[in-house]
Amino acid sequence: MIELDALVRRYGEREALSDVSLSLESGRTLVVFGPNGAGKTTLLRVLATLLRPHAGRVEVLGCTLPDEAWRARGRIGLLAHEPLLYRELTPRENLRFHARLHGVASHRVDELLASVGIDGRADEPLRTLSRGTVQRIAVARAVLHDPELLLLDEPRANLDPAAIELVEPLIGASSGRTRVISSHDPGGGLAEADIVLGLHDGRPELLGAAADVDSDQIAGLYR
Repeated sequence: MIELDALVRRYGEREALSDVSLSLESGRTLVVFGPNGAGKTTLLRVLATLLRPHAGRVEVLGCTLPDEAWRARGRIGLLAHEPLLYRELTPRENLRFHARLHGVASHRVDELLASVGIDGRADEPLRTLSRGTVQRIAVARAVLHDPELLLLDEPRANLDPAAIELVEPLIGASSGRTRVISSHDPGGGLAEADIVLGLHDGRPELLGAAADVDSDQIAGLYR
């Protein structure tokens, strides 16, 4: 599903990602740890085809980036820090807009609004809703088109335990999707990871099977 070989991404003179190499098979979960500014979000944005790699080889869903990005985009679901929703529209209007972009039937919108517990407030402007409620709608948007690959940037941020229980079938391990998750939670992240990548200043300092990594190693990335 993902093949990286010596990936480099720069912002001006600074290398946000340097010499990142890994492989992720279908149905597996990669969890990426590292302090703020380590390159986690940049990696997700490269995989989502939103940023071009400056060097190295990047393949996502069998498509070489950036040349074949157009083939991969509709098969990827991205849950970013920003919800990628329109504040003046309602949850229903937002999801219907994205459904039209992906050629998804309207009944899928109603199903997802109910599954994340938003159907009772689906026709209120997004700007009137809490951050946690908006996060649930963003989860629904990310999975609306039934993507093969989920890219999740701190997916449980702003969610209370009840909300986490609602979104787990959509973005959790039970969804069966291939996932890349950025996390600051060593215990929770390790529990759902198959492969762990630790970044520091854009460089991979930890890479291996989750069973071979412990929380102390992850904590070391933040020192």
